Amino acid sequence: MQGRRQMHLIAFLMTGPTCHHHGAWRHPESAVDDLLSPNRYEHIARVLEAGRFDGLFFADILGIYDLYDGKFDTMAGRGGQVCLLDPAVVLPMMARVTERIGLGLTYSSTFNHPYQIARMLGSLDHLSDGRAAWNVVASTSTLEARNFGMEEMPGRSQRYDRADEVLEACGALWDSWEEGALLFDKASGAFADPAKIHYADYAGKWVRSRGPLTTPRSPQGRPVIMQAGSSDRGRDFGARWGEVIFTLQHQKADMQAFYNDFKARMAARGRAPEECVVLPSIDVVIGETESIARERADHVNSLVDTQLGLATMSGHIGIDLARFDPDQPLADIAIEEGSRGSFDVILQGTKAEGLTLGEAARRFATSELCPQLVGTPEMIADQLTDLFEDRACDGFVLTPTTFPGMFEQFSRAVVPLLQKRGVFRTEYTGRTLRENLRS
Repeated sequence: MQGRRQMHLIAFLMTGPTCHHHGAWRHPESAVDDLLSPNRYEHIARVLEAGRFDGLFFADILGIYDLYDGKFDTMAGRGGQVCLLDPAVVLPMMARVTERIGLGLTYSSTFNHPYQIARMLGSLDHLSDGRAAWNVVASTSTLEARNFGMEEMPGRSQRYDRADEVLEACGALWDSWEEGALLFDKASGAFADPAKIHYADYAGKWVRSRGPLTTPRSPQGRPVIMQAGSSDRGRDFGARWGEVIFTLQHQKADMQAFYNDFKARMAARGRAPEECVVLPSIDVVIGETESIARERADHVNSLVDTQLGLATMSGHIGIDLARFDPDQPLADIAIEEGSRGSFDVILQGTKAEGLTLGEAARRFATSELCPQLVGTPEMIADQLTDLFEDRACDGFVLTPTTFPGMFEQFSRAVVPLLQKRGVFRTEYTGRTLRENLRS
């Protein structure tokens, strides 16, 4: 149907054994021995582009979580969220084997200078013909801070204030080359027009950069900005800058509340709702029948590790959960330090059932508390369409259970049903990622 609102899909990836489902890498159908091979990443990029996904992005952690019991043994030894490769090196390989799918990476505004960020992302946007995206994180982990020579993380407000300045500085650097500055005129010897190249001269409280950037203006001008802050300050940051918002919500009512809150924050900043898509995370387990799907879900969920769930939760929240009794109700645990936003997301997803810390850890280890949709392709398509059409979201971030099988199965079995219903593209209509997100 012409003009009908279209669903957006982005794949969540990491360069390690675990994405959201902590037991998925142990499944016999999951590939894991190719984690350090370019073939793994090239293959999944082709699969997702064939499924007409808007994009893919890599989450990233700049260290190995060692908060739990003061050691990294559980995270490294049990196959947790350990990022083995730098996504900035992986994405150009994926760009070479695809033409339309968006390519995003996570990069910290706290640990990286805007000149470095602007140059790297401008280069990726060129090499991908306008498909780059930046998932901006202000970071929360003291572990990461120490890897960059800092004793501890700055406070949340300072991190986001710096992030605002980093985005402003990057914008000035990306704009330091005008369209058409490159001439390539061999006859006259004019390689570029200096009148179309400018100093950035950005000076803020936290960052400064003179410019101009060495990288010419890229096809999108600047990458698509992604963001996933869940705190009040994080949501305000996303409402100012975000074009894709990745969020962890637990059920339809939570999604709708977040969606309405975020779109209202955008409106308060004078932004139109279509300038940013809100995409909650979902996990999917598909079967030929509902009973087969349930059996598959039960099996993969049985592979999770309670200790690994606790260790990952510790890393996300920023406190050592080993100091608490696993039989203690999660709602009774009071924290002041760490990431309050991340803890609130976990608490919200477990409070209705009154789970203990240990029970919450196993639940967290299956999908990090985002919905796990289980059923036939038709059942999955029904649920996605219902959430989308009832304005709980603008689409979804899809996280893998088995890899790459879940993405392959989803692209072959669910995507055609969404296309038949007219809620998802049959072909890419835009040249760049930003154009496809706006279509």
